[in-house]
Amino acid sequence: MNICVYCASSETIDKSYLNAGEKFGETLAENNHTLIFGAGKYGVMGAVARGCRRKGGKVVGVLPNFFNNVDVMFKDCEIIRTETMRERKQIMEDKSDAFVMMPGGIGTFEEFFEILTLKQLRRHNKPIAVYNVNGYYDNLFEMLDKTIIEGFMSEKCRELFFISDDENEILEYFKDYTPFSYDKYEFI
Repeated sequence: MNICVYCASSETIDKSYLNAGEKFGETLAENNHTLIFGAGKYGVMGAVARGCRRKGGKVVGVLPNFFNNVDVMFKDCEIIRTETMRERKQIMEDKSDAFVMMPGGIGTFEEFFEILTLKQLRRHNKPIAVYNVNGYYDNLFEMLDKTIIEGFMSEKCRELFFISDDENEILEYFKDYTPFSYDKYEFI
């Protein structure tokens, strides 16, 4: 399975997030999954790639050309170059069978919410998981619960993604995933 991981590129984070990233990458490789990611060598992004490669896993990075003059690329992988960030996300989406959001910042949030929105709008029916390391996304889930309470989002939308703090549970969810029908507009 090709698994896309959205996550931080920052090195100024607690080492527990980097350790979780490396372990997740190792787990992907040990289960014969291919990592699809943003091609960065820093932060959780680089940690996942290092872990995957250390265990002999296949790693595919997708990188916009404007990063050519900045030394941010993880080099020990297949690289696909794009002109724009939008093209980068499209290639990552097209090449992936499943998506995981690990701890990250605004770029990670944007990628996750786009792939979730596309699933809600039935543009894909691939599994999405949130790897909630150290409870990092607890406040985000509280915000999403508020959107349900306030009527901005249906409760069924929460079924569009899986939440866990265990990488093996996430891979089991992907393995057992059954695509389902969701109609955003049946609740209006």
